[in-house]
Amino acid sequence: MAIVTGITALLALIACGLVLCEDETIGPIFIKEPPNRVDFSNTTGAVVECAVRGSPPPDVIWVRSDGTAVGDVPGLRQVLPNGNLVFPPFRAEDYRQEVHAQVYACLARNPVGTIHSRDVNVRAVVSQAYAVNLLEEYVLRGNAAILKCHIPSFVSEYVVVVSWIISEGEEELEIKLESPKNFDDGKYLVLPSGELHIRDVGPEDGYKSYQCRTKHRLTGETRLSATKGRLVITEPIGSKAPSFSTDNKFSWYVRKIGHDLDILCPAQGYPVPLFRWYKFIEGSSRKQPVTLDDRVKQVSGTLIIKEAKVEDSGKYLCVVNNSVGGESVETVLTVTAPLKATVEPATQTVDFGRPAVFTCRYEGNPVKTITWLKDGKDMKHHDPILRIESVKKEDKGMYQCFIRNDQESAGASAELKLGGRFEPPLIRHSFGEQTLRSGPSLRLKCVASGNPTPDIAWLLDGDKLNSGERLQIGQFVTADGNVESHLNISSVHTNDGGLYSCIASSKVGSVSHSARVNVYGLPYVRPMKKRPVVAGDTLIAHCPVAGYPIDSIVWERDGRVLPINRKQKVFPNGTLVIENVERMSDQATYTCVAKNSQGYSARGTLELQVMVAPQILPFEFGEEPANAGDMASISCAVSKGDLPLNITWMLNGQTISNNNKMGIVLTSINKKTSIMNVDSVSGIHRGTYHCVATNPAGTANHSAILEVNVPPRWILEPTDKAFAQGSDAKVECKADGFPKPQVTWKRAEGDTPGDYKDLKPNNPNVKVEDGTLSISNIQKTNEGYYLCEAVNGIGSGLSAVILISVQAPPQFEIKMRNQTARRSEPAVLQCQAKGEKPIGIIWNMNNKRLEPKSDPRYTIREEILPGGVVSDLSIRRTERADSALFTCVATNAFGSDDTSINMIIQEVPETPYGLKVLDKSGKTVQLSWAAPYDGNSPIKKYLIEYKHAKGNWEKDIDRVLVPGDTTEAGVYRLRPATTYHIRIVAENELGTSEPSETVTIITAEEAPTGPPQDVKVDAVDKHTLRVTWKPPPPKDWNGELQGYYVGYKLASSNKSFVFETVDISKESGKEHHLDILNLKTYTQYSVVVQAFNKMGSGPVSTEVKAYTAEGAPSAPPQDVLCTTLTAQTIRVSWISPPLASANGLIKAYKVVYGPSETWYDEKTKDTKITASSETILHGLKKYTNYSMEVLATTNGGDGVRSAPIHCQTEQDVPEAPRAVKALVMGPDSILVSWRPPAQPNGVVTHYNVYTQAQNAEPHPNKVLASQTSYSATDLKPGRYDFWVTASTIIGEGQPSATASCSPSDKVPAKIASFDESFTATYKEDVKLPCLAVGVPPPNILWKVKGQPLEASERVRQLPEGSLQIAGVAREDAGEYSCHVDNQFGTDTVTHTLSVLAPPFPPQLSIAASSVSSLTLRLKPSEDADQSPAAGYTIHHKQEFGDWETVQIPSNTDTYTLENLLCGSRYQLYVTAYNGIGTGEASDVVIARTRGSKPPVPRAAEFIEVGSSSVTLHLKQWLDGGCPMSHFVVENKKKGAAEWNQISNTVKPGGNFVVLDLEPATWYVLRITAHNNAGFNVAEYEFATLTMTGGTIAPLPGNSYAGRELPPWVKAWLEPEVLVPILMTIVVFVVGVVVICLTLARRNTPHRLRGQKDVYYDAVYNASQAALGGGTGTLDKRGGLRDELGYIAPPNRKLPPVPGSNYNTCDRVKRQAVIMGAHSTWDPRRHHYERVRRPRMRRVGSGDTISTGMEDEICPYATFHLLGFREEMDPSKALAFPHHHAAHAGTLAHPHPHHPAHSRTGSQSMPRANSRYARKNSQGGQSAIYSTAPEYDDPATCAEEDQYRARYSRPMYACGPEYDEPACCAPEDEQYTGAYGTPYSDHYGSRPSIGTRKCGGSPEPPPPPPRNANNDNNCSSSFNESKDSNEISEAECDQPRNYPEDVRAHTAKDGLHSEEMRKLIDRPEASTPIPQQAVHGRGLTAYDTVAV
Repeated sequence: MAIVTGITALLALIACGLVLCEDETIGPIFIKEPPNRVDFSNTTGAVVECAVRGSPPPDVIWVRSDGTAVGDVPGLRQVLPNGNLVFPPFRAEDYRQEVHAQVYACLARNPVGTIHSRDVNVRAVVSQAYAVNLLEEYVLRGNAAILKCHIPSFVSEYVVVVSWIISEGEEELEIKLESPKNFDDGKYLVLPSGELHIRDVGPEDGYKSYQCRTKHRLTGETRLSATKGRLVITEPIGSKAPSFSTDNKFSWYVRKIGHDLDILCPAQGYPVPLFRWYKFIEGSSRKQPVTLDDRVKQVSGTLIIKEAKVEDSGKYLCVVNNSVGGESVETVLTVTAPLKATVEPATQTVDFGRPAVFTCRYEGNPVKTITWLKDGKDMKHHDPILRIESVKKEDKGMYQCFIRNDQESAGASAELKLGGRFEPPLIRHSFGEQTLRSGPSLRLKCVASGNPTPDIAWLLDGDKLNSGERLQIGQFVTADGNVESHLNISSVHTNDGGLYSCIASSKVGSVSHSARVNVYGLPYVRPMKKRPVVAGDTLIAHCPVAGYPIDSIVWERDGRVLPINRKQKVFPNGTLVIENVERMSDQATYTCVAKNSQGYSARGTLELQVMVAPQILPFEFGEEPANAGDMASISCAVSKGDLPLNITWMLNGQTISNNNKMGIVLTSINKKTSIMNVDSVSGIHRGTYHCVATNPAGTANHSAILEVNVPPRWILEPTDKAFAQGSDAKVECKADGFPKPQVTWKRAEGDTPGDYKDLKPNNPNVKVEDGTLSISNIQKTNEGYYLCEAVNGIGSGLSAVILISVQAPPQFEIKMRNQTARRSEPAVLQCQAKGEKPIGIIWNMNNKRLEPKSDPRYTIREEILPGGVVSDLSIRRTERADSALFTCVATNAFGSDDTSINMIIQEVPETPYGLKVLDKSGKTVQLSWAAPYDGNSPIKKYLIEYKHAKGNWEKDIDRVLVPGDTTEAGVYRLRPATTYHIRIVAENELGTSEPSETVTIITAEEAPTGPPQDVKVDAVDKHTLRVTWKPPPPKDWNGELQGYYVGYKLASSNKSFVFETVDISKESGKEHHLDILNLKTYTQYSVVVQAFNKMGSGPVSTEVKAYTAEGAPSAPPQDVLCTTLTAQTIRVSWISPPLASANGLIKAYKVVYGPSETWYDEKTKDTKITASSETILHGLKKYTNYSMEVLATTNGGDGVRSAPIHCQTEQDVPEAPRAVKALVMGPDSILVSWRPPAQPNGVVTHYNVYTQAQNAEPHPNKVLASQTSYSATDLKPGRYDFWVTASTIIGEGQPSATASCSPSDKVPAKIASFDESFTATYKEDVKLPCLAVGVPPPNILWKVKGQPLEASERVRQLPEGSLQIAGVAREDAGEYSCHVDNQFGTDTVTHTLSVLAPPFPPQLSIAASSVSSLTLRLKPSEDADQSPAAGYTIHHKQEFGDWETVQIPSNTDTYTLENLLCGSRYQLYVTAYNGIGTGEASDVVIARTRGSKPPVPRAAEFIEVGSSSVTLHLKQWLDGGCPMSHFVVENKKKGAAEWNQISNTVKPGGNFVVLDLEPATWYVLRITAHNNAGFNVAEYEFATLTMTGGTIAPLPGNSYAGRELPPWVKAWLEPEVLVPILMTIVVFVVGVVVICLTLARRNTPHRLRGQKDVYYDAVYNASQAALGGGTGTLDKRGGLRDELGYIAPPNRKLPPVPGSNYNTCDRVKRQAVIMGAHSTWDPRRHHYERVRRPRMRRVGSGDTISTGMEDEICPYATFHLLGFREEMDPSKALAFPHHHAAHAGTLAHPHPHHPAHSRTGSQSMPRANSRYARKNSQGGQSAIYSTAPEYDDPATCAEEDQYRARYSRPMYACGPEYDEPACCAPEDEQYTGAYGTPYSDHYGSRPSIGTRKCGGSPEPPPPPPRNANNDNNCSSSFNESKDSNEISEAECDQPRNYPEDVRAHTAKDGLHSEEMRKLIDRPEASTPIPQQAVHGRGLTAYDTVAV
């Protein structure tokens, strides 16, 4: 607790150190003092504010002028707690004078003191109707007229004139008071007081009417005068002296300082008078002409003073003269200045007893009274200085000085504090009443405080106590400054009892305490002193009683107990009171008797002495005055009064001594009588005599007046006087006497004394005042004898006769004239005086005597003339100082006169100075300067000279002429933003001054005034116009150009231009340009350009119109049709593309055509160009299926190709079979074999084998078209010739060559087969034929590349002689020879085997990069010759984007990818393709376009903080090379958790303001800047400003806020790094879980089975068992996405794998490759040579053979969940454009005769080679043809077929894991049934080429035959539809006659989601395996992965 107390004390000490502990009080001080005057309308009301501060806070009350407090009056007046006095609006009938017309004051008080505000004159004005009228004004022609607007007096205080309207007919002219057109030199002038001044009135002015417009300053109401005024023009008849319209020759004006005012002098006369104004010199009757200048002007007779000053106050005289007479009028002008007062010092602390002085300093005009208040009370002190000689306690407080005049008051306050901590004494500790017994000691203590330290005295019953034997008094000062006093009585006696008092006193005051001390004992009365009392006073006596207890105290007189009369009062405590004491009745001895209860008593006596004050008996000198010489005596007797008495006499307040020298004798007769005696009275004895009697009881006096008659006597006796003529004569005549003499003047009638008469009373020039004769303007007529008499009735009086003579002084006819002279030239001044000689002449210069001796330039010469004298003052060489007032003073004996010559020395003006710029704009500058010394010749004009800063003053100068009476002017027609030099020259009659100092100015910028030049618009490309221009001429820039706005719009549009901004190029004259992007192709645009600077934009250039470049047509020709004409001609027709998509003028069409079989190879295509809309293709191959595309071409390039159409040329007769052999088979048979025609030109229906024996007719034999050999039997010996022809339905073809042979018994070994070139596809089986004959059977030997065949498992000789090669590899290519021999002969046939394989990828590298493109370099593989590429496919994707592809020709070495995102990473690889398929992919290359994320700007440049907002300067955020897309702005208060998003679509450029922030608050601002390269986030901490614009202190602990994280931490926290790391961890965990689950579910024996054998058994062996003939590959176009109508959302990104540059799927592609598998190759997709083995079932068994990788999952792949198919409504999608419904996609409506297959999003492609399928062309994209592999490549799972890979088998019951849904039909029927036997027969004759199934070798099938079979059954041999020669997958997908369960699984649209789920969820073991499923391929259960 002690510690707490100590801390509290310490804090208190600290507080005392910070704030003075002595006196923290502050007196009231006005913060806002109410105004002097508050005028308001009853409709508006008013609030009078009174704000005060002080400590303690003062109370504010409102008082009236009499000091009474003001309260609330409901609805009319309210005093608010904050000190405001409110007057609400009120109705007119509620007006109360005591409320609304009152003088109030605001009074503030606190314990320090009280202050008053100035007087507040509140005046409420009730709105009432009033009318303003004009009267007719009479005026003499040629004079000036003044029209006055008569405003009713009750509103005149508030209504002012603002303008005058002059009407003449229908024309009106309004002149406003404040208008700059209100010039002083016009005919009309509205005076400041509101009158209309019309100068030089003519007859035409009488036809005009005049109205004034007034404004009520409280309500703002304006109104026109109710009546129109007119001038009544009077034609003067004769001359008329000037006269005033009123008789009032004196007026008084009061005007405010700073306002314009006018003083009227409304005189008229004829001729028109001349007005002159004078001003009296203050304090004298002298006057001087008013100096006219720019501020003080005279218009006719009106004096106008602008911006009045206090010095303008005074008395003015207007003198009006014309040739007839003169008149004058006086005006007193008072210019009031606002009153302001201060008291110094404002606070002073004065020690007690020291003087204090307050000084009231004030300003304003006029000041009439000064009043001092102390705490709001009048001190009756009226001097500016208030002095308090000795400060007392009561002097502390608030002092105020108030100054007042009739209009207003002002006050100031000051505080007086007592110094030294004055504290009046205060008793801190005292004693109480005590009762004790005798003997012990008594101790009384009294403790007092005070400053200064008080002294303590002790009293007992009113008598002071001093230390004695038993009694000790002591005092001391304690440590805390208190005085402690003790009264000690060692042994108390009974008589020590009584009333003890301690009195503490200092010079500041005193205080006392009393209490009784009772001592047990007998009564005792202490002795009492004699008490003197003045008669009439009241006696109060206390009986000093001791002893205790006392029963009673009584007073007695003469043994009688008081009271004995009504004047006496006795109180129980022993107090006696006697009122109105008298000696006779009350002077006596009074006894105080004290008794106790035992009857013991004590007595004490009090002698009362009654003193009587003096009384004087009245006396007087008598009623009649005494005459001189009489004796005067009075007696002063004191009738009452105690002795001793003192009697004194006084005369007129002065004491008369006994030995005075006035002859006054004072005699005392006795002690109570004194006589005053004057033996001979005279004038000195006149006066008031006082007798004063004094004794100890008081003083009395009595007075009497002594009047003494005294005859007149001269005080000033007049004497003869001589006066100069015209002067004011004064003769004094003064006399004294009693009664006061009356002095009169009289004048003698003639020239001699005598016969005096009274002066004429009506002569204003002669006056007598107080005995003085005054004759003004004395003339000779006033000359004569005058008598002065002084008479008072005493004696005969006095008289004196004097002669007043009038003498003619010198006289000058001309009193004042001006004389000019040029500087430095001689001049002569002459004055001629008339008068009585001798006349002396002196010259004064500026009122100083001119002495020629002191300056040799001056010479004076005088010449006496008959009538006077002439004097010449010669100046040898004038100087400027000679411009002075020369006065010639002529003096003679009778007086003097003077004439003044105002000598004006003229010279050229001095240099103007003080040239400064008042205002400037872009083209003007306002200047002001100080008028120089004008050389005493008025400045006629000023020349403002100016030039460009780079020019010189000789050649490049421009001038502006300015009138000489102005010192402000403007220079116009300057050029903005230009530096000028300006100077000024003054010019008067004598010449021009030197130029002033040069001022350099830069004119303000303005918006440019010229348009850009040479605007040109050129087309850059189809979407871009390049606008070039040059800047406007520099003279039109008007400042620093900041850039240009380039506006553009469609030329045909009425909409406004769209503007883009171009930054300025600093190089002068440089051509600027802007590429306007994203325009419409081949469209006319209007373009304008305008420059801008910081002031705005200039004019736009003339519109320039231009077309964008022609673009390639964006749509293909429409309705493309082909018609077969002949076997070698096809007509193609089309309609041109829509006009909107032509994008230019179509100049030609290109028809691209080629055989459908090799359509993929661009080299096999031809192009025909035509301008018409149809063409005929000639020279075609016969009976060949052609594909055709048509495109339009413009100057912009080739347009979009149309969808391919297909036509087959007609059949023709075939060519001859290529070779014929005739081989002996026996004695009667010959085997004829032949090679089919190279060009069968149709379908060969049969062969004709002609056999011709010698000299016989040839015999034809028909052979089936499927056979290429014929055995001619039953031959006879002899030579036979054989030849063969082929036939089509057209006819028989050419015969082959003739082969001759004779039957023989010897059958040599021969080979019926021919040398052939075989082309095999990589990995397929090949059979090379070697059909041998011979008897005996020949030996057959095969040689491979010249070496004997070494049979192997893969290469073996078949029993019939052919060579079988299984799984052709690249190394199998070469020559194969079959040698046969027997004993009769040998034969050899040589086959050449070419192996077709997918090409090797080229080497890919990056050649260059830009912000939107990457240039790739492609280097063909070194092994390219082995497998030539038909083209390349470039695969690229943005990081987190989707893969995109571009096809380019194989001869391309560099290619540029355009329209890439800026600053983005891309992954790229290339594949090559040919007719076989697509090769391996090149290595993935990582590249980045140029540009980076936006760098974060510094806070100081980026943010600008206000009190409630923050401005973001978005331009400060650089874009990092990639254009900004948008900003996201968020904020939060510092420390808050939640971010508040302000906007996420803030456009770049300009400023963005975040509003509604709280002032003085810390915030955190988060800005995210986005561009194509990414985004960057910046956080800024800032504090909003205070409401006054100040800053706040940093938050505690904020010192580390500015520290940034280390760079490595920031790098790891980047989203590009952090997100992939987190995602990798998540995916890794998920992947591990999924793999574990998958592995757990697998059947172990399945994994351990052998792979290679199973695969071959399942695929290749199955292919051997198929029917011979047609092979084909179904279209594998869209994958599951296409089938289900589902497109992955474009924003679904694949996150990168940390530490790698490609995503996980790429790695899966690279690593998950199984040797030994192969696939069909798609030239458009990135497939690989080797594919995982599909999972399949062994034929006839339920065992599932696993490849070990069927359950691999692409990390990050997106899996589609069940049920999404329902979301995609096929009915809502558009049909794909196609000519034939049978080939439309699922979205088309099925044709009744052409049932469309149901693969959503897939579209069949017409083809001869079914390998090529058309990819989904939704959205109008161009068709892309791609190979449809039998197996889906795992590499496609990530981007393209991620869904298909997961759902293909369970949904559609295709066998292999990667099989395409197209393969879902049983393969034997699917192909064999579709193409039928003719294909098998046709191709079966190709030696040893095996057939294959869906999973087999991808050998292209032959062209489909023409047939007319519309059967829906796929097993029909031909499709003879005339509508189409195309085979659709739809036909192959139709349900066959399968068992029900298989059909259900093959119908793609037949499965709803529930069935699919059942299929998917079906366990493997329970999956049915129908035998009809081709070669054991049935349904395989599959694990569905749910994400």
